[in-house]
Amino acid sequence: MNADTPIISSLNYSMFDAVAVILGGGKGTRLFPLTMVRSKPAVPMGGKYRIIDTPISNCLNSEIFRIFVLTQFNSASLNRHIAQTYQFSLFSRGFVDILAAEQTMENVNWFQGTADAVRQSLKHIMSQDPQHILVLSGDQLYQMDYRVMHAHHLVSGADITVAALPIPPSRASAFGVLKVNETGRILGFREKPRGKAEIGKMSSPGSFMRHFGISGRDKEVLASMGIYLFNPSVLRDLLRDEKMVDFGRDIIPSAIKRLKVFAYPFDDYWEDIGTIKAFFQANLDLAGSHPRFNLFDRQVPIFTLPRFLPASRVENCRISNSIISEGCIISGTSIDESVVGIRSVIGDGTVLSRTLLMGADYYERPRRRHNIRIGIGAECSIHNAIIDKNARLGDRVTIRDHSRSKDFDGQNYYIRDGIVVIPKDTVIPAGTKI
Repeated sequence: MNADTPIISSLNYSMFDAVAVILGGGKGTRLFPLTMVRSKPAVPMGGKYRIIDTPISNCLNSEIFRIFVLTQFNSASLNRHIAQTYQFSLFSRGFVDILAAEQTMENVNWFQGTADAVRQSLKHIMSQDPQHILVLSGDQLYQMDYRVMHAHHLVSGADITVAALPIPPSRASAFGVLKVNETGRILGFREKPRGKAEIGKMSSPGSFMRHFGISGRDKEVLASMGIYLFNPSVLRDLLRDEKMVDFGRDIIPSAIKRLKVFAYPFDDYWEDIGTIKAFFQANLDLAGSHPRFNLFDRQVPIFTLPRFLPASRVENCRISNSIISEGCIISGTSIDESVVGIRSVIGDGTVLSRTLLMGADYYERPRRRHNIRIGIGAECSIHNAIIDKNARLGDRVTIRDHSRSKDFDGQNYYIRDGIVVIPKDTVIPAGTKI
């Protein structure tokens, strides 16, 4: 079919022969201190999951069973989580494998960018003889059936398909924006355009947007989501130039000039959770009355490690607009607009408001090394905070609202975007006020 023929939606295209490559990111500085001792994809979220569970679950729900995760920083906990969680039958070709940066006789460098990470891992990816290669980001929250994107890719005759989020012009300056024609073929790419005139030139044709049921001033611009579907031979050829180290900055703009590159509009919830503020808000949104990311849709489940924990024990508490994960022991507590993670222990008289409590990796035995147990003590007041795993907060600890504060590094806490973050394994003495 001609590349300029309008594309259609279909679910009749299997992705069984595709390979997914999930980019684990670099040092994760925007998510520090949550990435102090772990890689970005391994950061806990939603009470019981890890960030990496979202793209992997999207793949499994889309019948993609061969998945590589590329990472190079603090990957021990990520390796452990993936090894324990995603185990396939001996009679299946499925796998989820970590590909960490490695020095070879041909290359002694670490990953220099997203495209360079794929370049250095290409021999492992190509060994699977994939029909298509799907490149994904490891720090986004969304639910997508990649089979629909795959159908558009095949029908349009594309060499590359780029997933795109319809956004209002007012948000365009925060994204890489795609310029498309009436059939969705990408004609240009502009990184963070500014000014009405420049942004106006990047608006998408109404006929193309209406083809997908998209209309209105709030959805005139297509922002790249950092999700790419490649024909393998095309990807191999594009990666030959070692000067091109990033997909968004180098590979895609270069490909647009000489290849058939099409956009696939995704008009649903999508959030980049690569910053503390975005990560915090996305987690609290899960506990709202109408969460935009649906954890309760059995058609598209989010998979994670089965832990076989007991149901939570809640005694004399007031809980509103919150998520309480399994294995918790909570007594005499007021919890509002918060997410309480697995194995959390919270003492009498404590108040949690707009708090992400990540929980614990284990239960403590009666004899413990610390005077302060894992969890939150009695009569604490915690507001607008992230409490990382295995943190120990003594009695009468107060964390107040710092929404007007600048970023700050304390002795055993950090403030990022007005949110107080207590790092993993930190001990906060009784009576501390932050």
